[in-house]
Amino acid sequence: MEPSTRQVMILGVGCILYSDEGFGVRVIEEIQRRYEFPDYVSVVDGGVLGVNLLGVISQADDLIVVDAVRNKGEPGHMYRLAGKQIPERIRAKNSLHQVDFLEALTLCQALDKVPETVIVGIEPKDIDTMSIELTPTTRSKVDAAIDMVLAELDRLGVPYKRGKTEDVPRYPI
Repeated sequence: MEPSTRQVMILGVGCILYSDEGFGVRVIEEIQRRYEFPDYVSVVDGGVLGVNLLGVISQADDLIVVDAVRNKGEPGHMYRLAGKQIPERIRAKNSLHQVDFLEALTLCQALDKVPETVIVGIEPKDIDTMSIELTPTTRSKVDAAIDMVLAELDRLGVPYKRGKTEDVPRYPI
């Protein structure tokens, strides 16, 4: 398919009530605040909907997911997971929404519509403390995650441009 006929989704998942667990959602908020995309690109705050995202993600041909990913690495380490790397992550997940999200992705096979998926992730420092703020380590990587998402859009041939930042509310990140 031509890039303009493919449906592209940028999806942030996580719980913003638990510090770095909300990384994916906070990155999505910044992307929405900073950039404009063609009509065939959707930017979605998936929160902790997990399996309930099945109907949404099955609409995408290409899916870029942003999330906190526990991989026993150093806090702040960035990951790009694609292809066979993604199913292996089920065993390493530490929160229910992550397992549910991967199950939703797997269930797309039943619909015969599995999007080409890339996960942009960060090794979180703290996903247990109840706080709407990211830790400084993780907050310092928001721009790096955005750059990784934009690199995926470049790889897909999807155009984007800087938007009007005053149009989208800024949340504490």
